[in-house]
Amino acid sequence: MNQRQIDRFFQALNENIKDTAKGKIKIILTGAAAGILMGGNRPSIDIDFGIECNKKYLKNMEAAIKRASDITGIAVNFSEDIDRWSQITFLDYKRHTQPYKTFGAVEVSILSPDYWSIGKLTRYLDPDVYDLVKILKNNPVSCLQLARLLGKALLKSPRSTASFTFKKHVEHFFRVYGASIWAEDYNQDKCLEAFHRACGIKE
Repeated sequence: MNQRQIDRFFQALNENIKDTAKGKIKIILTGAAAGILMGGNRPSIDIDFGIECNKKYLKNMEAAIKRASDITGIAVNFSEDIDRWSQITFLDYKRHTQPYKTFGAVEVSILSPDYWSIGKLTRYLDPDVYDLVKILKNNPVSCLQLARLLGKALLKSPRSTASFTFKKHVEHFFRVYGASIWAEDYNQDKCLEAFHRACGIKE
């Protein structure tokens, strides 16, 4: 997957919408495809995105998405609310996106790096971690800002096994990779303290 292929999919989607929906179709890219557009290089064979359109036309949009997928050979995963994909909440993610491109009636934006990181730290496989490190280096995010956001996401999520593992993943990430991302600006203890405070852990 590369930028050209991602663009081709959304061009095909726009060409197949025709009269299936009125007004703009809003897309929020996440997953590896979003990572590619932010400078990552994790291999991906599909595109993950949230979609906003008039509910009256959603069934027709599903058909248009399937046609675009068949035309381009690109598999897709989409939802009206990507927050439902994870046991760790993405909070108010729809307010934290970066414009990418408009393809006719299709407006594509990218989930901002800090909110995008919630999904990566939830799963925390090696390819996700390496991609996250690279993207945070290329797209500056304050380490304390990120720590607070991750803590808030944990606090607002239902208690589950995923909550425990997410906490461990975040702590490991700041301890092992923080210095290489934020260099001289990095203070591990302050970041972990900010994370713990935000998620309600008293130290």
